[in-house]
Amino acid sequence: MSQNSENSQPSEALENLLHENRKFPPSAEFAAQALAQPTIYAEAAADREAFWARQSRELLSWSKEFEQTLDWSNPPFARWFVGGEINAAYNALDRHVEAGNGDRVAIYWEGEPGDTRQYTYAQLTEEVKKAANAFEALGVHKGDRVAIYLPMVPEAVISMLACARIGAIHSVVFGGFSAEALRNRIDDAEAKLVITADGTFRRGAPSSLKPAVDTALQAPGHTVKHVIVVKRNGEPVEWVEGRDLWWADTVEVASAEHTPVPHDAEHPLYILYTSGTTGKPKGILHTTGGYLTQTAFTHKYVFDLHPETDVYWCAADIGWVTGHSYIAYAPLVNGASMVMYEGTPDTPHQGRWWEIIEKYKVTILYAAPTAIRTFMKWGRDIPAKFDLSSLKVLGSVGEPINPEAWIWYRDVIGGGKTPIVDTWWQTETGAMMISPLPGVTATKPGSAQIALPGIEADVVDDLGHPVADGQGGYLVIRSPWPSMLRGIWGDPERYKDTYWSRFENMYFAGDGAKKDEDGDIWLLGRVDDVMNVSGHRLSTTEIESALVSHDAVAEAAVVGAADETTGQSVVAFVILRGSALVDGVADPQIEQILRNHVGREIGPIAKPKRVLVVPELPKTRSGKIMRRLLKDIAEGREAGDATTLADAGIMQVISESLKKTP
Repeated sequence: MSQNSENSQPSEALENLLHENRKFPPSAEFAAQALAQPTIYAEAAADREAFWARQSRELLSWSKEFEQTLDWSNPPFARWFVGGEINAAYNALDRHVEAGNGDRVAIYWEGEPGDTRQYTYAQLTEEVKKAANAFEALGVHKGDRVAIYLPMVPEAVISMLACARIGAIHSVVFGGFSAEALRNRIDDAEAKLVITADGTFRRGAPSSLKPAVDTALQAPGHTVKHVIVVKRNGEPVEWVEGRDLWWADTVEVASAEHTPVPHDAEHPLYILYTSGTTGKPKGILHTTGGYLTQTAFTHKYVFDLHPETDVYWCAADIGWVTGHSYIAYAPLVNGASMVMYEGTPDTPHQGRWWEIIEKYKVTILYAAPTAIRTFMKWGRDIPAKFDLSSLKVLGSVGEPINPEAWIWYRDVIGGGKTPIVDTWWQTETGAMMISPLPGVTATKPGSAQIALPGIEADVVDDLGHPVADGQGGYLVIRSPWPSMLRGIWGDPERYKDTYWSRFENMYFAGDGAKKDEDGDIWLLGRVDDVMNVSGHRLSTTEIESALVSHDAVAEAAVVGAADETTGQSVVAFVILRGSALVDGVADPQIEQILRNHVGREIGPIAKPKRVLVVPELPKTRSGKIMRRLLKDIAEGREAGDATTLADAGIMQVISESLKKTP
């Protein structure tokens, strides 16, 4: 990422971020039983490496004890728990069975049509052993790469853990990606095996997956020897004899006897490709010992996990890092019972999530702000129909959460008492880095607040100097952490250039942040999403938060549009709440009302030049708002490629609705 002008530092207007004075300390009852106590921060600060060594020994079972906690002799390439040997699948499965917890439910799986499956730890261990034997029988060995292109079905987790068991490196590709994106990832990793399904279900209708694999493998030159196909929805599939194999004929008939082999702590566990950038896909590489340590630690303490009694649900997709760290690995390493759900929040009805929480008595929910804002738009009467009293901790992940969405989440879903942990981390960090601890921190709506124990995060100015409280800048990590990426697959120079070249001896991955008057950290989104309006730096997140704080607004997306006078102008796209419409029509003064509201909340410089009311926002299947498409509209262009959207036709709907706007 290039930074090139004296105005490249998020400052001035960022310092005027919505002042949030509401604080919610944990209840005395919650604090008393919480796993994390206030002393944990001092312990970590006193000797960071000793802290992580203790966590690793307590949370994991090592086949061979490590000799050195951290080798940072060749920065930015870290080696954690040097000399140790470990197996991720053994830690996630076998050891729980050996400890007498084989009958504990590992996965409650809920299909979109309502079909269900349940796996105890003993049953899941057996399935992973079968898959490990099947993969080895197909010639997959330690160090080989396996591409996994599956929907949210248990076979996805089984496949990942089977790879980890034998030392193969998995590369999970999100099921919403195109054949071309899949082929790029297969080629970059030189995958030997692809695991897919005939299809899945999407909003009540069958959806195909295997045709994308067939298309990806049409051209010669790829490295794939076999394709294993899970039969999920019965969609007809083309078949390549000698290459394609049914899961039922390959995995389910394999032996359930398999001994896990210990791997070096730094043995590669997986590659996960970041999306949305131009050029060659960027394969983020994570290894085993450090990754398992930090994911298990953060999962246990950030969610206050008590595995004997909690039911945990991470509502992410397995194709993203959240699904890797907080579905496939940490919950199982910690011996938790978790929910997996295949479908969308509105199928067959808009109360589907709350129905699942009521059914399984979920105690911990980890979800994205996009989902929360969608539920806000649908109204509080929908969750009110369900018993959500089992919930004890609510988590937020994926992007900064607006304060009003935070409050709605706590009040409507959490019954006005459930702690909210707003977590910041990235594909590259591997695990949570900044988050409240629910039994310790007095939480603030919209702020991730404080670096977790053992993490050294800071906000710096353009020259790399720490900013004062109340000021904004760039979020950096000052020292190595156990779950950090170990590089970009096959491209060490790109790793150094991308993450370590902006500031000397500091990791920077492109996020702006602000310290408030208490020194708590507020994430402002990508620096790329900071607009330059008449020399003032304005965050899209900041203005979106102001808009959503108005009673009329359910959701908002803000972009900077080229402007001859000011360089860039602020253009806002908003979805109104139903209560703000009369007979389906908005107040004709709504644009001016909302412009003035932003002016009061932040300052006149932040007033949007235009506020456009739209029926929906363009989102990918993972819930990310595609702001570049809105920027196209704001600048008078035809919207660009919309193939990655959950609903590719939404841009036409937005364009048509704007034509009707006076």
